[in-house]
Amino acid sequence: MTASCVAERGPAAGPKIRAVAFDAFPIFDPRPIAALAEDLCPGKGALLSEAWRTRQFEYTWLRVAAREYADFWQVTADALVFAERALRLDLGEEKRARLLGAYLELDAWPDALPALESLRRAGVRLSFLSNFTPRMLDAAIERSGLGGMFDRVLSTDRARTYKPDPRAYRMALDALGLEREEILFVPFAGWDAAGARWFGYPTFWVNRMGFPAEELGVSADATGASLGDLVEFVKAGAV
Repeated sequence: MTASCVAERGPAAGPKIRAVAFDAFPIFDPRPIAALAEDLCPGKGALLSEAWRTRQFEYTWLRVAAREYADFWQVTADALVFAERALRLDLGEEKRARLLGAYLELDAWPDALPALESLRRAGVRLSFLSNFTPRMLDAAIERSGLGGMFDRVLSTDRARTYKPDPRAYRMALDALGLEREEILFVPFAGWDAAGARWFGYPTFWVNRMGFPAEELGVSADATGASLGDLVEFVKAGAV
């Protein structure tokens, strides 16, 4: 295992991992969205991206708390409008549509396909468990050439909620027919790692951005910078 992996509980200590459930962004690279924002708003792209991303997730959590559901595509569009106004920008319909459309044009990280193939060869079932709508997930899978890699493609839209609501995490249990200890959850964000651990999933945080862990009283079982680190973790004793 690489030096970037930090484990609190080794996989061999519990039941063997039989499936891996991924958030979208460990597989799909979101960086081109930020790059497009900078191209469209020179000098303001980073601020726009940060405000957009922050409000995007705040809206999902507010809507879950208030029980006022809207799907992730709508939330993403609403968050962009807020970010634009907060920064006193005037994107116009064309630029706004291009930024939203970037979510339908995501490519996989270079390490995604080799890692997924390795896990499948090891007999591990693969699933998505994402806040993305089914349309967003299907578009990214098709564009990245990952069709047929996943046993299940689970969008929290089907439960009309968002992570970290336990109802969202439960979807993988119901779909895969496994115990929660047998499903390794793989998030991109620290808050998602905390949510999965609260739910009871063993969790490997693919921390590509090198962020600190959230101060929420729980932490991932292990952390790595790439999907290669994830494969090493799984093969170290979970399968």
